[in-house]
Amino acid sequence: MKLAVIILNWNGIKLLEKFLPALVRYSNNKAQIYMIDNKSTDESVGYVSSNFPLINIVQNKENYGYAKGYNEGLKKIDADVYCLLNNDVEVTDKWLEPFIEEFKSNQNIAVAQPKILNYNERQYFDYAGAAGGYIDRLGFPYCDGRVHNILEKDVKQFDFNKDIFWASGACFFIRENVFKSLNGFDESFFNHMEEIDLCWRVLKQGFKIRYIYNSSVFHVGGATLDYNNPKKTFYNFRNSLISLTKNIEKNLISTIFLKMVVDGLIGVYYLITLKFLHFLAIIKAHFAFYIQMPNLIKKRKNINSNLKYYKTNYIIVKYFKLKYVKFFVD
Repeated sequence: MKLAVIILNWNGIKLLEKFLPALVRYSNNKAQIYMIDNKSTDESVGYVSSNFPLINIVQNKENYGYAKGYNEGLKKIDADVYCLLNNDVEVTDKWLEPFIEEFKSNQNIAVAQPKILNYNERQYFDYAGAAGGYIDRLGFPYCDGRVHNILEKDVKQFDFNKDIFWASGACFFIRENVFKSLNGFDESFFNHMEEIDLCWRVLKQGFKIRYIYNSSVFHVGGATLDYNNPKKTFYNFRNSLISLTKNIEKNLISTIFLKMVVDGLIGVYYLITLKFLHFLAIIKAHFAFYIQMPNLIKKRKNINSNLKYYKTNYIIVKYFKLKYVKFFVD
């Protein structure tokens, strides 16, 4: 099996200096390493070419963001399985072996992720993926090990391989033929939640997405766009609506209406807690969604499946009203 580990980079020289040595050391002889550079203006490309000559560099013409950045760069990379790795991830010894074994032994597995722990608080799961992702009925994402901003301590409660709904874009393994057959990431997302949309489409093709517990990585998080940045709020709220509209099979209008009501309540919460920029970000997200609506309706393909996309009904209700902290596996 030909495995390629691919880092998407934009002006990330400090992160590359910190995390590339371990990546090269622990991936030796297991995978070919690539860096797709989104037209950085720092010394990223020169640093990698000088210090890591075995890393292949693919240079994009513009900063295309996550979705188009990978779509363009991967056209130039040949592999059976891609590992799309953030430049702010620290890998560990023998992190690739469990994936090589899993992809070789089960052809129905198309996407997978490792256990993702927090780089700064290393005994805790990380926000971006934790122990595997799900969405609720309204498309709000959450994970085993993370609900909203509550992170669980890793006490081996998720030390078993399992099927999940979405794998984290921070460390995202996918078969090359599946990625290309689905035309990769939807570039209208630009950043955030494009991996959830792609995973949804993968599942509708009958493939499985897996969490592989005996491979661990540590994620800094927010290195490109901080979690408290209003831009992230904008992308998350807009892209959640886009993904629902594209993929939900039944009750589209009522689901979108209820989702927008809940978004409005969250906006009111931001307003009364004086987070004005986040409040405005939600409003902008909704208007951006309205503009894209005609094109989204055209993208509603392969939706006639019996896939139940949500594992719990309304995770936000449990979080705010019941002070829900943990997601217990059924």
